[in-house]
Amino acid sequence: MWISNRWTDYELIDCGRGEKLERWGDKLLVRPDPQAIWNTPRRHPGWKKHDARYARSSTGGGQWEANRLPERWTVRYGGLTFNVKPMNFKHTGLFPEQAVNWDFAQQMIQGAGREISVLNLFAYTGGATAACAAAGAKVCHVDAAKGMVSWAKENAKASGLENAPIRWITDDCAKFVEREIRRGRRYDAIIMDPPSYGRGPSGEIWKLEEHLYPFVELAAGVLSEQPLFVIINSYTTGLAPSVLGYILDTLVTPEHGGHTECQELGLPVTVNGLALPCGSTGRWISPSFS
Repeated sequence: MWISNRWTDYELIDCGRGEKLERWGDKLLVRPDPQAIWNTPRRHPGWKKHDARYARSSTGGGQWEANRLPERWTVRYGGLTFNVKPMNFKHTGLFPEQAVNWDFAQQMIQGAGREISVLNLFAYTGGATAACAAAGAKVCHVDAAKGMVSWAKENAKASGLENAPIRWITDDCAKFVEREIRRGRRYDAIIMDPPSYGRGPSGEIWKLEEHLYPFVELAAGVLSEQPLFVIINSYTTGLAPSVLGYILDTLVTPEHGGHTECQELGLPVTVNGLALPCGSTGRWISPSFS
């Protein structure tokens, strides 16, 4: 398991009974988590003195209860600063387990010895975009949601990257990649974090298990002649890390060499030293780093 254990502004304090107790800066949140199904004592006072709790509804969705949170606040990771806020459906706009992928991408970019262009697909609020830009890469940030792209711009500005070479694209990821292929534009690295389920701007249905393989096959068409890395992340609980590795070994390794690595992502739990699983990641790595 790849564990994001370098945070200071985020902490997974405790988890169990389908929920997790987290510290985001100086704010305590209780949120649902599908993996934390064990039953452990809730001795930490934050379980009763949290700033907000997201409660699921029996009819679907849910709402924030006892919400004493500001409209937004910031958390830092290394030299990066992110705006977080309580959103509908339990989210805050940031997935802290992804920090281990940010670290990996930065190490690869800084060790490449050349200018690197990165394509970040399903890029959400831009954690990976900011990390890659801070490491010196040129980044193309693509997400279908206009609000998420605006939020990502705010995060880049908060991190001092407002003048970094980042292209901000609001578009369907597959359609954008198809156009980039026709334009002959190529990238040295690709990062993607596709949703488990979603609808495109014209009502197209996306199901990860059905559409991930053909999408990665399409995206491989924009890799440069000497690509550096490819990252696929999935929060879908039924998709094993090895599946992501097999996809990359099938679609990228035969043409470009190199090797793949795949693991669960995790966050360390303060009260018991365990690690909460938070999805899966597959990485293809250039032969120059093998």
